[in-house]
Amino acid sequence: MANVVRPGSDITLIGYGGAVSDMVAAADQMAQEGVQAEVIDLRTISPWDQATVLASVARTRRAVVVHEAVQQFGVGAEISSRIHEELFGELAGPVARVASKNVPVPFARSLEDAYVYQVVDIVEAARRLTQS
Repeated sequence: MANVVRPGSDITLIGYGGAVSDMVAAADQMAQEGVQAEVIDLRTISPWDQATVLASVARTRRAVVVHEAVQQFGVGAEISSRIHEELFGELAGPVARVASKNVPVPFARSLEDAYVYQVVDIVEAARRLTQS
């Protein structure tokens, strides 16, 4: 999947793997509300495409990092940290992270749905950043 870049974007959504289709769905939903998002599919996390991420966030000044792992000590924390280190003075607000709950991974489908973030969680994080 190619990165989705929309001219004049308001926010950057960054993720990899299963999160990418959720970010695209969130971006499509936000577009209906007038918020344009750039979607960055990292494809790999080691190495990760830092240059693309930083260039996009420098343009939009807002970012949401999405991943299925738990939020604490995850890949999203490293990406968020790097964005803050490199672009601190240019950001319109803090980088948001959307991730799974900090609990053991459940095996029942109904519990797994409650464990993993949903598209609505991505949209809500983006709204908080773009409405501030």
